[in-house]
This record gives sequence, structure tokens and C-alpha cells, in this order.
Amino acid sequence: MWHNSFFIVPAVLLAAAALYAARTRRRIGHVPHARGLPGRGLPLLDAAFLSGGPGRVFDTALVRMHLGEQVVISRSGLVTLVGARPYDAVDQAVQEAVGPTGSREIAPLRRTVMRSAAVQEIGDRLADRGLLRRPERLRRARTARRLLWSAMLVVVAFTVAAELLDDGAHGHDRPNLWIPGALLVAGVLTLLATPSVRGRITPAGTRQLTLMDGSPWTPHSGVPSRLAGGALLGALALGGLAAAGLDDQELEAAMLAAAAEEEAVRQAAASSSSSVFPSSSSSSSSCSSSSCGGSASWCGSADSGSSGGGCGSSSCGSGSSSSSCGSSSSSCGSSSSGGSSSSCGSSSSSCGSSCGGGGGCGS
Repeated sequence: MWHNSFFIVPAVLLAAAALYAARTRRRIGHVPHARGLPGRGLPLLDAAFLSGGPGRVFDTALVRMHLGEQVVISRSGLVTLVGARPYDAVDQAVQEAVGPTGSREIAPLRRTVMRSAAVQEIGDRLADRGLLRRPERLRRARTARRLLWSAMLVVVAFTVAAELLDDGAHGHDRPNLWIPGALLVAGVLTLLATPSVRGRITPAGTRQLTLMDGSPWTPHSGVPSRLAGGALLGALALGGLAAAGLDDQELEAAMLAAAAEEEAVRQAAASSSSSVFPSSSSSSSSCSSSSCGGSASWCGSADSGSSGGGCGSSSCGSGSSSSSCGSSSSSCGSSSSGGSSSSCGSSSSSCGSSCGGGGGCGS
């Protein structure tokens, strides 16, 4: 015989899921160190990360080192250090990733540098300012919505069970269907109040990129004073290799090949993960351990893409196209920030984009 008190179980589950969904959605918009937009004064590598993710940072730093004669890149894609002192922490990360041999192929070097602490800290810094959304928060919010849907299915299951178990012998104990109806309405309202956020870039980040778009952008910081080519590096940071138009075609070909190899690794990892866990979402399956570093929270952020902020689902370092997708769907993607989707992220909470506290400046 059915008792209406049995509905307490789905009610508690639904309430817990609704609170968790509301909390995780609110945290997406949390900005711990909100400040005004830096306008056209954003540092070079910060602009590269905002526009194209970790992959764009690597591309920009490597070209900067090439122009500064800190590295020599062969036609086959072998990066060789020439002993110059690093300009900043990302240059240092490149040198450390090359290792004691002094040479390393560009594709594995790209993967290592994108997951280095120096590059990941750039994403954290942008998220703290409200220009990016943290990937782990986006993943938690998506998980919370799935839990909410699951709780609503439990309500439906209990409703069906109530009808099946009702023997009609005691009229006062017959299931009150308004109870599950009210629970389902509450669940739907919670879903509407906590919409999914897929964008790696916040509205504030989009406005920041807009301020730097238009006329050629020359970074005020991040370029050694002795180094010519600031405008080229600015174009590379905002638009990728295609927008920069490097004079050295062999260098550009080697870097594009490395990006393509990274994308192939990501696709293979995504296929492998989805075959093992077919129910997992694309954002989580595309960030398996073989694709994203275990401790790189931004490794899944959209990479080299357009200055528009990307939209897609690429892993750390997927391409360097310069298509312009809009910020609303950016975050870790196959064609990177500029053209892929976001927040791929590794299994550890901190691969993209996802993508941090965008709130104060607009979530």
C-alpha cells in the first residue's frame, strides 16, 4: 500500500539538487578581484590567453623567442635553444620543457608548456579579474544540472510507483498527485533559474577583446624593448597564426602541424573516453588524462582561435585558426577559443573555460 509520506524521499533529493545547482551557478559568476578593464594595455600573453587559451600563449611565446633569437626552429619542427636568458616565466617554462638536451620537437613541447604552471597562472589571473570563467566551476554547474534532472526522474518514478502500488482499499491513503506535480514544477523553475553557461569568456572578457580589436594592436608590455615585431606579436596573440601572417613560412607550417597533432591527440582521447564511458558529456570525455594534464585546469580552454573569444570544445592546444565565434560558446575547444567550445578541463578541478569567475563583470 502506498503512503504519501513516501514522497519525502524524492522531495529531499530534489531540494538538495536544486540548492546545489543554484550554488554552483552562482559561483560561476564570483569574481574575487574584480577591477576595471585594462583596455588596450593588457599584457601580450594575457591577451593571447584570453583570446585563444593556453595554445595561443605557447604560439605567441615561441614566436617571440624566435624573433629574439632565443630559439632556432628547424624545418622538421625541432626547437633548439641558443642559450639566451628567458624574458619571463613562460619563456622559462619553454626552456625547462626543452630540457637538458637543448632540443625538442615542437608538438610535445607545446603540450608540456600549455600545462605548465606559468601558463596556467595566466588563466587564473584573468579569471580573478572576471574576464574568464573557471573550467572546474562550469563542470560543477553542468554536473549539478544533471543531478537536478536525475532528481526529477526520481520524482516521476515515485509517481509511477504510487499509481502501481495503490490498491484503492483506503481512500485517505491514496497518492496525492499534486505533490509530485509541485515537485516537478519546482525542478523546472530551478532549471530555468540556473541556465547553462558554456562560454569560456565572460561578457567583460568579450568587451576587453573588443577594446583591442579594430586597429592593429601593439602590446604595451610582454615584448622586450630591444625586440621589433610588437605589432606582429599583437596580431598573433589576438588572431592566431593565420591572422599574424608570419614571414617565415616554415616556422608557421611547423607550428600549425604541432597544433594539428595536438588536435589529433585530443580527438583520439575523446573517442577513447566516450567508448569507455558512453554516457559522459563531450566536455568531460574530451579531457581524458591523455589529452589534458592532470593538474592543468585550463588545458581544455579554447586555444588558438579568434579574437572573438571562441566557441567550441577543443583541448589544450588545438588549432590556431582565426575564425571568430563569439564569447557565448567559447571555452575549451577543438579550434580553440576562437572557434571551439569550452571548458574541457582535466579531471582535476583546477583543464577550462573553463573559465573562471566571470561574474562580477558579467557571468
